[in-house]
Amino acid sequence: MKLKKFLSIPVFSAIFLMGFVYYITVFIFIEDWVGLQTSAGSLHSIIFSSIASLCLLSFLVGVLTDPGRVPSSYIPDVEDTSFASDQDPKKNVLRSKNCDKCAVYKPPRTHHCRVCKRCILRMDHHCLWINNCVGYWNYKAFFNLILYATIGSIHATLACGAMMLVLSVTLGTLLGWHVYLITHNMTTIEYYEGIRAAWLAKKSGLSHRHPFDLSVYKNIALVLGPNTLKWFCPTSTSHLKDGVSFPTLRDSP
Repeated sequence: MKLKKFLSIPVFSAIFLMGFVYYITVFIFIEDWVGLQTSAGSLHSIIFSSIASLCLLSFLVGVLTDPGRVPSSYIPDVEDTSFASDQDPKKNVLRSKNCDKCAVYKPPRTHHCRVCKRCILRMDHHCLWINNCVGYWNYKAFFNLILYATIGSIHATLACGAMMLVLSVTLGTLLGWHVYLITHNMTTIEYYEGIRAAWLAKKSGLSHRHPFDLSVYKNIALVLGPNTLKWFCPTSTSHLKDGVSFPTLRDSP
């Protein structure tokens, strides 16, 4: 059952931290600062409560949403020889796209998670705090989570002072990292793979570019959706397709 994912110390810790920050911000610091009964206090509490609610919603979606399973019927296109390197390109493609641990074919950008013990579509990383992999179907919720958590921490810092500064800086750094990944249409795993690929290409006198990096707007739209009004809604994922194929630079006109 999906609810078993909540039976985790990091998940309990994350929920406790959100509740603790909410309580001290609203009922202690805002109350002592301007008073909850004042117009300024009410405004601050409403804003912070809204941010906290969106943060909690994003967290729940990230925990409960399956990051993406490889369809049992999936078979790679053997005509795609981009991974071929020997005299039998079709055989090489099948070999390079096969997961030895799962004994299944892996779509592009799919990686095996040692914790979940299965392959995850467009895997970014396994996150202990949501007791789940961050993959194709829940990456948007994860991004919204750190976005709202960062905004909430900054707002709490204004009310609580230096006590929340460390949390704000930490979350802000994480948010900045994933903004970079989204605008370049890559995952954390692909970023580190790209470092090695760029090094190997440079040794050969070639240049390397991430094949899924189309343009900033297209990259963002592929993750958050084409409708900017829905970018900040973690449950709006109608733009996601099957997670086994992705547009590349070669597909762009």
